[in-house]
Amino acid sequence: MRFTLKDYQADAVGDTLRELTSARDFYRSASRRVSSVALTATTGAGKTVMAAAVIEALFWGSDEFGIAPDPGAVVLWFSDDPALNQQTKHRLEQASDRLRNRLVTVEHPFRYQKLQAGNVYFLNTSKLSKNSLLVRGRGDSDVLPGFDSRADMMPFTFWDTLRNTIEDNNLTLYMVLDEAHRGMGKRPSEAPTIVKRLINGQSDVPPVPIVWGISATVRRFESAMREAEVQSNRVHLATVEVDPVRIQESGLLKDDIVLDFPAETGDFNTVLLRRGVRKVKALSNAWAQYACDQGEDTLKPLIVLQVPNKPSPTEVAAAIDVIREEWLELEADAFAHVFGEHTAQTFGPHSVPYISPERVQDASYVRVLLAKDAISTGWDCPRAEVMVSFRPAKDETHITQLLGRMIRTPLARRIEGNDLLNSVECILPKFNKATASLVLERIMGSEVAMGGGAGPRVLVAPHLMTPNQAVPDEAWELFQTLPAETLPRKHANPIKRLTALAHALAADRLLADAGKLAHERLHGVLNGLSAQYMKDLAKAVDDVLTVAGGTVRGHARHGLRQDESWTEAADDRAIQDAYRAGARTITPDIARTYVDHLAAGAEDEDAYRDANVRVAALALLPQTRPALDVEADRTVKEWLDRFRVAIKDLSESRQSLYAEITAMSTEPQLISMALPRNRQEETKRVVGDAEQLLERRPLHLLADEEGMFPVGKLNPDEIEVLDSEIARGNLLAWYRNPTGGRDSMSLAYQDRHGEWRTLRPDFLFFVDSESGVRANIVDPHGAWLPDALSKLRGMARFAEAYGDRFHRVESISRIDSKLRVLDLKLPAVRATVLAAIDADSAYRAASVEF
Repeated sequence: MRFTLKDYQADAVGDTLRELTSARDFYRSASRRVSSVALTATTGAGKTVMAAAVIEALFWGSDEFGIAPDPGAVVLWFSDDPALNQQTKHRLEQASDRLRNRLVTVEHPFRYQKLQAGNVYFLNTSKLSKNSLLVRGRGDSDVLPGFDSRADMMPFTFWDTLRNTIEDNNLTLYMVLDEAHRGMGKRPSEAPTIVKRLINGQSDVPPVPIVWGISATVRRFESAMREAEVQSNRVHLATVEVDPVRIQESGLLKDDIVLDFPAETGDFNTVLLRRGVRKVKALSNAWAQYACDQGEDTLKPLIVLQVPNKPSPTEVAAAIDVIREEWLELEADAFAHVFGEHTAQTFGPHSVPYISPERVQDASYVRVLLAKDAISTGWDCPRAEVMVSFRPAKDETHITQLLGRMIRTPLARRIEGNDLLNSVECILPKFNKATASLVLERIMGSEVAMGGGAGPRVLVAPHLMTPNQAVPDEAWELFQTLPAETLPRKHANPIKRLTALAHALAADRLLADAGKLAHERLHGVLNGLSAQYMKDLAKAVDDVLTVAGGTVRGHARHGLRQDESWTEAADDRAIQDAYRAGARTITPDIARTYVDHLAAGAEDEDAYRDANVRVAALALLPQTRPALDVEADRTVKEWLDRFRVAIKDLSESRQSLYAEITAMSTEPQLISMALPRNRQEETKRVVGDAEQLLERRPLHLLADEEGMFPVGKLNPDEIEVLDSEIARGNLLAWYRNPTGGRDSMSLAYQDRHGEWRTLRPDFLFFVDSESGVRANIVDPHGAWLPDALSKLRGMARFAEAYGDRFHRVESISRIDSKLRVLDLKLPAVRATVLAAIDADSAYRAASVEF
């Protein structure tokens, strides 16, 4: 893979591979039952990248996910849109070097009677229609009048190819149903669609063994399977559903969607278009400054101008004139369009060339992109950070669909503490407050926002908050030293984590030959195991060098049965097979370098043969992998502690890499927080036709020009807690904890199902105490909420581990109309929380009045 998987992506890939392996075994069993598996993840989650990782593992196996290769695996990627297939093929090529030469678009003439193992074939609905040369001649019912069934001179059709592939016992056909909700037909009474025929089989073509549906929501795939009428013959094994909270926390999606619209009626196209251009210019300067500070290449954001389906040439020409007047630095080739007409379009004196959607992101010279309605599914343009829509007010659906193409972060990571560079802006000249609110509702209820409050914030005309000059330097310095925790991974690999850290330290010139040192430490573990378990190892070596079998003899005359066993010496091929299996256990890299270590200085092949046998035998010992994992984790901790200060001096992108490496663990890991640089916050509330200023409070770390921060979105309990803390008289600063990013205080907790989640307490308060500036964690959270007890237990665990780093660690809830507080620094309170049956009983037993 060319891309490093985000933690949620790695978990989803591992889960999907396990389900597909079960589906393969299910089909190859005596029952020969066909099955389906689903992967659902919301817009922008990187479903194609996850699919690339899954397909790589099917073809070549994966040490990380513990998957052996399937030598007969062949993938048929099916959608109802040839353009979507081309975009998917392009993205798979970007994601995986190994797949590049194995991606085949099915075209006439298709000269293979079977699909070839190790390839991905792209097929769409139109290729299987009755007038397609790929299937012409498939029975009289499928031949259009006037066509010769042998007109294409091919002795077989694609349906024949499909049948031959499915019936070959050496092949396993995995059919990817991309955007699985599409192409299934709308009414049960309809004649079966092509995709239904593929799934269910038809005439002498058997059903596809394994259907792997990929879609934005689980409901869509389940609906598709119901409409395909497969309940009677296909078993749905599992749906791998990616948690949208983890997607948003990954930094892959922008945090904020900002909506701008006129506050009065009139024609404001020109005014708001100029505003959009000024915003994209400001973002260009901000990205340039960020690149200069970080020593990275400058990102060049673009503005999308969305026009009606039948745009007025005069209106578009006027818009282009306005953009050029406002943005004098634009180059001559800065404009392009992605209209359905794939040719240059003329608007007055301007000629705008066509660019294919998937090329926009990499074509950095394009700074202004003209689009019509929703651009086809399957492409994203993270560089698009401002959209000005000339669509009429009734087109709120098209606007939200286009926003879905713009929500990925340009660098595939969050710019820590910088809301400005983590946002996308939508300017709506033809919308008023009422219709803009419909857009807002549609966004908040759509896949763009992913529902349930898990997606980006939607802001209307926010104000940019910057570092508060009234906050003392000591508070800022303390902020950077506060402990926070990573979210554990389900499928962590300690050896891979150590290898990633070694590569990073070597690349940053912090530890020369880090990779070599890491391998030497693991070689030492293997040497120690060889000495400690000498007898067990000798038996394992004997097992590798011999092949055992059995013979059953029957005597027909006497009705006797005799069982015999036998052994044969393993040949080189059997030894290599045992070595490969062992290498998957201890990882191929460690196996390879350990063989070189054992055979160092030897000139004959016997030494390498003996080394391969030793590796295979060590992998058979149950103690081997756990011991390697323990040493890998110990080395990672040692090196992260040793280079902690040096890592903080690196660029933000490198610090983010080390944060990801730190998080590659099944247990919460300690990290430090990043400083917030700015934050976008709304300062007004719309009440009827009037605007009302939100309440403000002083001393927030980030504030407006007057040193104030809006608190109108806090609930009454949070306001009461905040005002009480301010009234104590020792408050130096406070911080409303954001919902994501490394500038957010985070701690890990386990929900009632045992899954790890991230808790971000509401407030940090910095106070002047007898021992200097100290920080308080204060989290108002209702005891009646279903996650309350789980979060209390997470805070109790965190307080026990890091409580000495804080002045107070408290959780607050309203009990019997009064705010009550649990002081989680007290051992007795923590014990009560851990033993409680619910949060309410914990508060009643151990809290005091706030």
